[in-house]
Amino acid sequence: MPPRPACDISDLSLASAGRERVVWAVRRMPVLAAVRERLGRERPLEGIRIGASLHVTAETAVLLRTLVAGGADLALCASNPLSTNDEVAAFLVADEGIATFARRGEDRATYDGHIEAVLDSKPMITIDDGCELVGRIHLSRPATASAVMAGTEDTTTGAVRLRALASAGALLYPVVVLSGAATRILADSRHGTGQSTLDGIMRATNVLIAGATVVVAGYGNCGRAIASRARGLGALVIVTEVDPMRALEAVTEGFRVMRMEEAAPLGDIFVTATGNRDVISADHFGVMRDGAILANAGQFDLEIAVGALGRLASERTRLRPMVDEYVLGESRRLLLLAEGRLVNLAAADGHPPQVMDLSFAVQALACEWIVRHAGTLAPSVHEAPGSIDDEIARLKLEAAGVEIDALSEAQREYLASWGSPS
Repeated sequence: MPPRPACDISDLSLASAGRERVVWAVRRMPVLAAVRERLGRERPLEGIRIGASLHVTAETAVLLRTLVAGGADLALCASNPLSTNDEVAAFLVADEGIATFARRGEDRATYDGHIEAVLDSKPMITIDDGCELVGRIHLSRPATASAVMAGTEDTTTGAVRLRALASAGALLYPVVVLSGAATRILADSRHGTGQSTLDGIMRATNVLIAGATVVVAGYGNCGRAIASRARGLGALVIVTEVDPMRALEAVTEGFRVMRMEEAAPLGDIFVTATGNRDVISADHFGVMRDGAILANAGQFDLEIAVGALGRLASERTRLRPMVDEYVLGESRRLLLLAEGRLVNLAAADGHPPQVMDLSFAVQALACEWIVRHAGTLAPSVHEAPGSIDDEIARLKLEAAGVEIDALSEAQREYLASWGSPS
């Protein structure tokens, strides 16, 4: 066993149960296994301190083991108070010797303290899921940035914050945004979010989706996936949007599109996936049906105006582990899932391991790429290089036993020519 690192977790005795979860995930993540095997041989991360703010799940543990195999020294905190699996946190400390600061259900003060603990490790690379480490560095710890060669950001929401920093000329170090990587969009956004969000809603409530009217706010990659899966389960799906191109896409793909104020009285289940705040607000609560279910699939608990809901309610009751009933007026009830936080991670297990296999392979290879390009990156937002997508696609196809064609020399010459075909 490795030496016991600094940590703040719920219960170290849960490590054996966490180990079982990680073993289950490892068996379904062959791409990351191949990356880990190579990084273990080459050790490109030797001596690199990495500070990570991520959802503490079994799949995350597989990523962290991969980075450690490559030579990295890690410190981890949770990117969401309700997404931590305490068993996995215990495993990371006991079996992997990773400094872990995460407790499921931690309050805001504890959450903030855990971010500070990771930054105290003086990371050379930051890994973010929602721009929490980068945000803290820029708000209150700018001196920490001097040791950071670069960072990665996994979410579209975090990328928005980073681009705002860069536009203001205030970004202190380069950050590679991974949300636009083709393999991540394919696996995480297009397949993972749709399945895991509906899984979280059904686990929390045990409601039947078939026949229900599901309102999906936002028709980006994640919203599109949620709408598609809900329709596949027999729901009538309504989409709300602010972007005309995305709204047009939803219309041409067969969904009803309208404003939220029009959809609010019609929905049985509402799911937000926009990356913005107050998407469902007090005005909408006032006209919703009795028993309407509110769920959030966006990164932060801002998309549903939970504070406004609390102020409007005369009573709040915890009906099930992830279901709070708010009583409005004399008898109308709204059901909020997972306190307005990410429903797929708070009420279920998040994305399947096969999804995170590709997403976290992007993460691992991006860290390697950062080290190999240290000193050459400007302090701005960078997209993940296409070579990483190509490598991950190749490894995934290889693991699946799939072979593809190769261009002949004549075909290559033809594609590179500009003259008339001959």
